[in-house]
Amino acid sequence: MEKLDQIKEEALQQIKQAGALEKLNDVRVNFLGKKGELTAVLKSMKDVAPEDRPKVGQMVNQAREEIENALENAKKSMEREIREAKLKAEVIDVTLPSKKNNVGHRHPNFIALEEIERIFVGMGYEVVEGPEIEYDYYNFEALNIPADHPAKDEQDTFYINKDILLRTQTSSCQVHEMEKGKMPIRMLAPGRVFRSDEVDATHSPSFHQVEGMVIDKDITFSDLKGTLAEFAKEMFGEDTKVKFRPHHFPFTEPSAEMDVSCFKCGGKGCRFCKGEGWIEILGCGMVHPKVLKMSGIDPEKYTGFAFGVGLERIALLKYEIDDMRLLYENDTRFLKQF
Repeated sequence: MEKLDQIKEEALQQIKQAGALEKLNDVRVNFLGKKGELTAVLKSMKDVAPEDRPKVGQMVNQAREEIENALENAKKSMEREIREAKLKAEVIDVTLPSKKNNVGHRHPNFIALEEIERIFVGMGYEVVEGPEIEYDYYNFEALNIPADHPAKDEQDTFYINKDILLRTQTSSCQVHEMEKGKMPIRMLAPGRVFRSDEVDATHSPSFHQVEGMVIDKDITFSDLKGTLAEFAKEMFGEDTKVKFRPHHFPFTEPSAEMDVSCFKCGGKGCRFCKGEGWIEILGCGMVHPKVLKMSGIDPEKYTGFAFGVGLERIALLKYEIDDMRLLYENDTRFLKQF
């Protein structure tokens, strides 16, 4: 009996001093485990007189129950203290400003490009790419621009050497596609181009163009007008009208520039269209027979049209941005508006 009281008191003392759940488990193992002190007393029952065994067994069970109850109470108390400490540490002060994640989004140029691609892919066009570092032949000569043409002046073009340059237009992609000889062709070629321009509100030495071309049998200027009229309505609104003005491009004949009715004033004249009611957006025309022939296409059998639009110009018009430089300054106060 003295030994049981000693074991119980020692166990209760260790439970009281235990400061963590791990130590409580150690107490349980030391006193109630298979090799614990109380279990050792039970194993020594064979040495107790038969008439005393029931009484000793009852005392052992009573000591076990007291130790288990003390362990359970101590465990609940510790878990409650841990939970309260955790709640206190994780308390949320709703008066504090929230932590905001600065999530990126698409650039205005890319939004405009996606819209252009969606429109023309819906008409059956294929989006193609070409090299930004291009041969002089593909950038100029194959597009019917001879060596003495003003567009080849070094003031306008970044030359790497006399035969290689940074492309000034994505029209070179059209030549690459025509040389493949797979007819018909319905292609859209967006990409970065380079020209030796001073940076200002409407110019940059690096900008983007979107060129389109169709080559097939019996293609006429009517197909060009219908295609671009549909594009203008999809891009700027169902009520948009188009107007074609005669122009000159070496790689198209006949050539034209296309205006759209001002989508701010409906063609009445306003600050946005400078009172004219019309806004110029692209150049276009029928592919020159000489360009077809240089790329291995029979101009007697096939005809086609081509057009080119400045991507930045579309973005500036669509989102009413008055300075091209804003697109490249990486000012999040400006860009997050889109």
